[in-house]
Amino acid sequence: MKTLFFKSLPSTQLHLKELCKDTSTLLPLAVVADVQTAGIGSRDNSWTSQEGNLFLSFAMSLDDLPRDLKLESASIYFSYILKETLASLGSKVFLKWPNDLYLNDDKVGGMITNIVNNILVCGVGLNLTKSPDGFSSLDLAISRDILLEKYFINIEKKRLWKQVFSKYKLNFQTNQKFFTHIKGIKVSLSEALLEDDGSLYINGERIYSLR
Repeated sequence: MKTLFFKSLPSTQLHLKELCKDTSTLLPLAVVADVQTAGIGSRDNSWTSQEGNLFLSFAMSLDDLPRDLKLESASIYFSYILKETLASLGSKVFLKWPNDLYLNDDKVGGMITNIVNNILVCGVGLNLTKSPDGFSSLDLAISRDILLEKYFINIEKKRLWKQVFSKYKLNFQTNQKFFTHIKGIKVSLSEALLEDDGSLYINGERIYSLR
């Protein structure tokens, strides 16, 4: 995956979206910054920038995604591949539905996904070395560039959704002491049922990621 590196950007995600408006932009494409000054997190929250951490966005044509991937579950698919990449290096990080990476009880990173025209844009923030209050950092020492190389190799394997999801489903019990936000309301995952398309069945309602 071609990758553009910057010392500082307001947001890797917003910068990549602007690049994708140009129909001559070749995909897949990634944008990485040493520092973000206006990073975007889940539910339009800000993502605090501390130099030394990972600030990444990448874009792929929808036509290049696995044929069985439901777009509402793209954040699960790419987050779990990142989780697997980190686990292969010795990390005990796990994925909390649908897009948060956790160690024990603390968040270390996350992903948000958006669709622009016929393009999927994924934004990733990961605390490699430093963490703001209320968060944690990764449990291993690895350079950002080596992690990116390994992650992109795993993405380029283009595994089917069912192959990735089957592994996540086995580990879903790690989610059950946590909460998620649905329509602005905090909802416990303790009684949630994980469906094969990545949605949750909670309180008689089927919920998709939307992140």
